Amino acid sequence: MNRVQKGNIAGLVAILLWATLALFTVFTSKIPPFQLTFMAFGVAFMIGLGLWIKEGKGIIIHLKLPWKVWVLGIYGLFGYHFFYFLAIKSAPALEANLLNYLWPLLIVLLSGFLPNEKLRWFHFLGALLGFMGALVLLGFGKELIFASQYARGYMYALLCAFIWSSYSVLSRYFGEIPTLSIGGFCGASALLSLCAHGVFEQTYMPTFEECIAAIGLGLGPVGLAFFVWDYGMKQGDIKLIGSLAYATPLLSTLMLVFFGRSAPNSAIWIACALIVLGSLLSSLPFFKRFVSKISTRNRPL
Repeated sequence: MNRVQKGNIAGLVAILLWATLALFTVFTSKIPPFQLTFMAFGVAFMIGLGLWIKEGKGIIIHLKLPWKVWVLGIYGLFGYHFFYFLAIKSAPALEANLLNYLWPLLIVLLSGFLPNEKLRWFHFLGALLGFMGALVLLGFGKELIFASQYARGYMYALLCAFIWSSYSVLSRYFGEIPTLSIGGFCGASALLSLCAHGVFEQTYMPTFEECIAAIGLGLGPVGLAFFVWDYGMKQGDIKLIGSLAYATPLLSTLMLVFFGRSAPNSAIWIACALIVLGSLLSSLPFFKRFVSKISTRNRPL
């Protein structure tokens, strides 16, 4: 398995982990958003700390990073969550989430500016089909109304999409920075989330079940997911992973249905068809190479 294939698998693992975000959030809905982010990022930092100790190179070496890397890491991890929560507070959740889910499409588009990366028609069309799938999934049976009084919230949601997509693409320029450095960004984001909690929220004392769910967030979608996503963005096919990211809301919805937290409907299957079709289109070069290898092996000598 080559470097790109390993990166693609890492990206897929991140997507699968993010699919559990909604389920964990259901069990932590009473915890204020920034307090929950502080708790989850705190757990994520402990993951990084454990990996640093296991590696045996010491802790300080993972904190001695160029200032540009620190800025990018905090910009991506904390900046995204900060503006996401502002968007949810300032605009209807449906419209805010839909605008937020422009980030996979933006990853595909922005990747065209990277060295040695070419944006082809099937990449763009695949990502667009994925967004249409998200639109069907999130907006089925509901009326989308982008009212002017929520303009600030919509702006925050668009900022979310741009921050996460630009962070993901810019990570490619820092491929020499070890993925384990994500632990430091999680620690910094935890401290900033604590500050935001002090400014915007009242502290809530979570129950034992809510604490377990918060730890689950830190171990999975707000923890390990960032580590494998970083590796995927640096080593994998960034356009393919960006298109596949539209599976996140679909898998998240299916998980809620499976655990009885949401009712199934026809929108899920329509969205599934659109997202799968978009992913297949974005994977067109992979399938061409695969068919070429098969035909070469079967060619008579």
